[in-house]
Amino acid sequence: MTDQTMKIIGITGGVGAGKSTVLNYMEKHLSACVIQADQVGHQVMEPGGRCYAQVISLFGKNIVKNDNTIDRKAVSDVVFCNEQMRCRLNEIIHPAVKAFILERIEEEQKNGRGLFVVEAALLLEDHYDTICHKIWYIHTDQEIRIQRLMESRGYSRQKAESIIASQASEAYFRSHADYVVTNNGLLDETYRQIDEGIKKL
Repeated sequence: MTDQTMKIIGITGGVGAGKSTVLNYMEKHLSACVIQADQVGHQVMEPGGRCYAQVISLFGKNIVKNDNTIDRKAVSDVVFCNEQMRCRLNEIIHPAVKAFILERIEEEQKNGRGLFVVEAALLLEDHYDTICHKIWYIHTDQEIRIQRLMESRGYSRQKAESIIASQASEAYFRSHADYVVTNNGLLDETYRQIDEGIKKL
């Protein structure tokens, strides 16, 4: 990666941290190509997608809806209570998502793009750090995250707290990040930190 001009930033952080606020700013104001691994995960399961047949083969034809799309809720209901199926699904989806992202990186680089941003919940666990120049951690105080989840997703406090508790710790994120953006709700301050981080690239 030494000879390329395009910079690749990996964005990570817990649920409710407001990563989409950061991504939107980078896309609109910094001309970044933004890819979210979750969205790619949905794409590769669509009819004609690279994981469509494999997922049906794993879960059976009863997960196919009338319009031939995969019923993602039915899939998530199974993997929620079956660890083995969750692991097998991840073995199908994660490599396909990464391959898709690597293809896009190559494409954008050829097109002369200056900045490429990858956002993934398991950015570190799936070793995206090996393809990124810098890892940014989006930090938000826990109470603010809980309030955001209650407001935006209608979660109870207990559900919000248990989801946050199930994710990687603050210390884990910070120890693997090259740069931290604090996103506690003051947008101008968040944007200032993004611009500052870009200058350091």
